[in-house]
Amino acid sequence: MALESAAAARVRPHTGRRFVRLAFEYLNNADNRWRVRAAVLLLLALTVGQVVLAIWISYWNRDLFNALESKLRSELVQLVLIFLLIFILTMAVTALHLCVKRWLQLDWRRWMTGLLLDQWLARANHHRLQLIGGEHDNPDGRIAEDVRIATEVSIALGHSLLFSVLILGSFVDILLSVSGSAPLPGTDIVVPGYMVPMAFVYAGLGTALGLMFGRPLVRATNRLQTVEANLRFGLAQVREHSEAVALMHGGPCERRRAERLFADVGIGWNRQTLAYLGIVSFSTGYGTLLPVFPILIAAPNYIAGVMSLGFLMQAAQAFQRLTSALSWPIDNLGELARCRASIDRIITFREDMKLLEHEDREDGHGARRIELHRARKAELEIRHLHLDSATGQPLLVDFNLVVRHGERILITGDPAITVALFKAVAGLWPWGHGEVLLPYGREIAFAAQHPYLHAGPLREVLAYPFVGAQYEESALHRALECAGIGWLQSRLDENEDWARVLPLRAQQRLGIARLFLQRPQWIFIEEATDAFDAHDEAATLGLLHHELPNAALLNISRHGARVGGFYGRHLALHPPGT
Repeated sequence: MALESAAAARVRPHTGRRFVRLAFEYLNNADNRWRVRAAVLLLLALTVGQVVLAIWISYWNRDLFNALESKLRSELVQLVLIFLLIFILTMAVTALHLCVKRWLQLDWRRWMTGLLLDQWLARANHHRLQLIGGEHDNPDGRIAEDVRIATEVSIALGHSLLFSVLILGSFVDILLSVSGSAPLPGTDIVVPGYMVPMAFVYAGLGTALGLMFGRPLVRATNRLQTVEANLRFGLAQVREHSEAVALMHGGPCERRRAERLFADVGIGWNRQTLAYLGIVSFSTGYGTLLPVFPILIAAPNYIAGVMSLGFLMQAAQAFQRLTSALSWPIDNLGELARCRASIDRIITFREDMKLLEHEDREDGHGARRIELHRARKAELEIRHLHLDSATGQPLLVDFNLVVRHGERILITGDPAITVALFKAVAGLWPWGHGEVLLPYGREIAFAAQHPYLHAGPLREVLAYPFVGAQYEESALHRALECAGIGWLQSRLDENEDWARVLPLRAQQRLGIARLFLQRPQWIFIEEATDAFDAHDEAATLGLLHHELPNAALLNISRHGARVGGFYGRHLALHPPGT
């Protein structure tokens, strides 16, 4: 298919650049973009404020320890008052920063979720996406979970990176000014601000060792996530097919299968535990040494009287701040990987949907498609329709049909062909070419063999895709009665998962009840009454004609001959050459 080849041949730009463009699209196109921009600027200002307060507390610590060393009581009281001010400002800035950041995370997520939902649900893309190649599995997970991770984590990482860069620039200068000089061991070379290169060496060694110890943990965690997903999928299968499992008394078998899956989880868990030993041991040692190491390397200058106690403590704190800022990549390695994976899933999903937006155009090789247009008269016309299977096998060749308003047509034959025709008229079949002219000013109601019944109040399920409140109670009752499920009238306000609660026959009747309620003028049914017995099917079709006497009806049925007298025409569709 042309769309698949286009997706395969397409060279995608770097994920980071694509996501940055999406972020700027949010800043420029959000309905409340001025509020968003103000929030971004406020977030940046509050981050700068956090850095200023960190610098202030550094100088306050120096003054505190100098006052303690000199036993200056009056200066100590003044420092306590200053600390109260720093304390109040720190709490206020941190709280305000948290509120702004979380508002921005939620608003960006809301905007991006709406953007993807609009593209996914438009023009039946949610269905057509399953028919093309590309990286768009689990679209619901991408919209719900990956968007959450991408928006929340990227803003959090952006803030922490900016904070670390500002801290790095600020505390390099502080450490240079307070650490003094020291000679290289065994030489007469004096290194000014020697604690700065020591901080870079300490952070560099920590990052390298962290990567070395963390690599087995990444592999073990990926393996554990895989076997955890297998366990969840296995249990979900039991839930999805609970009736079949119960009928076959498969409980013990499913228990054994779940035990095997959990045994894999246990193995993955133990491997992760072993991997944790290395990284946790290293992290503990690294973190324990960090507060002590700068004091030890600065102690000779303090003992020699080159620096005061306050300068010693400020140098130690600046060293810690600097190494923490330099360790940002290793500290956020897991979050970076998680965010990158989610961003890539969002971007590839969105780009594949963009390809669908242009699928009605011919590609460079002149490929033809099934074109849907609106006719200028009240009839359905199919012109020179060729339908192929997904593998390219011809199903229907040069098919032509005109259906006038009020006609009733029975369609039988090969199920692969009848279903393909049903989907082609609905605009859901991508394989083939030809033209479908839909009746002017009228929508066709499509009733599938397995109607979609979402969880919720029955009145909303019955009115789907419209709102239940727009229909009178009497109309809802009448629709259920005509469809032969009047016993559901008392349950209109019950909130259930109706696809599980109702048997297949009742589900099909509920799908037919929608036709009685919504009263379309054009109806295309795909085996939607095949679960009925002959008497009930005839009664239902008779009522449908009585309630909607002028409606056109096309009915795909495997055993339509038992009510054949209801139809004006009969089409039997078979593979070419038969």
